[in-house]
Amino acid sequence: MTAHLTQPSTAARADARRWRILAVASAAQFLAILDLFAVNAAFPALERSFHGTSLAEVSWVLNAYTIVLAAMLVPAGRLADDIGRKPAFLIGMVLFGVASVGCALSPALSVLVGARVVQAVAGAILIPTSLGLALPAFPKHEHATVMGIWTAVAAVGAGSGPVAGGLLLNAGWRWIFLINIPVVLVAVLVGRRLLPATARGQRKRLDLPGAALVLATAAGLTTVFTQAPVWGYGSAAVLGLALATVLAGVLTVRHLRRTPDPVISFALFRHRLFGVAVSGVFLYYLAFAAMILAATLFFTGRWHYSVVAAALGIAPMPASTLATAPLSGRIVARVGARTSAVLGGLTLAAGCGWWALTATDRPQYLFVFLPGAVLAGVSTALLQPPLFGSAAALPSSQTSLATAVLMMSRQIASALGIAVLTAILGHQALHGFRVAWLAMCAAALASAVTSTRFRGATTEQPEGATGP
Repeated sequence: MTAHLTQPSTAARADARRWRILAVASAAQFLAILDLFAVNAAFPALERSFHGTSLAEVSWVLNAYTIVLAAMLVPAGRLADDIGRKPAFLIGMVLFGVASVGCALSPALSVLVGARVVQAVAGAILIPTSLGLALPAFPKHEHATVMGIWTAVAAVGAGSGPVAGGLLLNAGWRWIFLINIPVVLVAVLVGRRLLPATARGQRKRLDLPGAALVLATAAGLTTVFTQAPVWGYGSAAVLGLALATVLAGVLTVRHLRRTPDPVISFALFRHRLFGVAVSGVFLYYLAFAAMILAATLFFTGRWHYSVVAAALGIAPMPASTLATAPLSGRIVARVGARTSAVLGGLTLAAGCGWWALTATDRPQYLFVFLPGAVLAGVSTALLQPPLFGSAAALPSSQTSLATAVLMMSRQIASALGIAVLTAILGHQALHGFRVAWLAMCAAALASAVTSTRFRGATTEQPEGATGP
């Protein structure tokens, strides 16, 4: 009788524990993504606070974070797999908190940009590590639900970032960074007790040249995309940096093919499921990141909303993602991972297509914007869980690294999508927005087509991959 009562109690405790692990891991994802978007609303306040600075100089508060986050994801993911995800997570969280304090107390713009670089390094450690901690805590049949919640939290961070930034500006821009501290403290204290210890990777010589080359290539790509609208698409700086980035990319591929234990093994991409997922994520985020910025610019430029009103207008996107995400597991179980990913791309294309067809200079939020926003939010809950969940199909010792590669694909695609959007919009005429939304439609459809090759989770290992 006692054993009968004890067994359910133990199972209940284990069930509650894994959801708490997911909550802590999701908090890290939320912070890293929130701080990517929250500073947008603070640009005018930063210009006033740091007298004599231009908007181009202030933009480096965002660009430095974007570039370093994209560039550091893969080296940080490899580090997490090598030293253990729990210590990597705690190090990343503490570093993020210290950097947030540095941002809030910055006496000069250069100090703020430097603190943002450190914050981005911490974010690059946290994002792949958090998923690597959450997935093993759940059985495989619940991975789609975990991915749905994890990606929904990221979408909420992206969507609520401008809202939070706009509201916190009432107390001062420094509160945008100070608000991170309570979350960091709770995550560290709870994480020390709650997070499971994970096996370290086999001790191998760290591929420092490979890490440096990947870092240089990713940083170069992201810088070209983010700075081309500022420096000029045909400027010597952009062309020179683009040429240097191509050279770095060639050297990176050459090095990774020849090194016995490279920072990124090409065996990862010989895993068909993972290779398709990377391509699908890249194409999806070409559209998705540009879509969020286009919505903000449309609200403020064509409908003349305030910054805070524009941020609130975007809220149905993360809200619909958050509402749909808990159903991701059931959807994938019912229709399959491939169909779910395809539907995600098609749904985003439908949302962007709706805006292209109905957009007008007369503010008609409920008819024009809301349907597309809901479709875009639902698309995230459909597409991201199966594609990001492909990391779990690789050997467990490579989960963080695989997640980092997927996230880097997302970050670089986001920067490219925003650069293309900026080039299309020009003076933000209504026709320019329609063309931009049609371009997003094309990218989303390409993601859907690519996802037709996604064959669902598998435990197969690619030739040359190492086991757990």
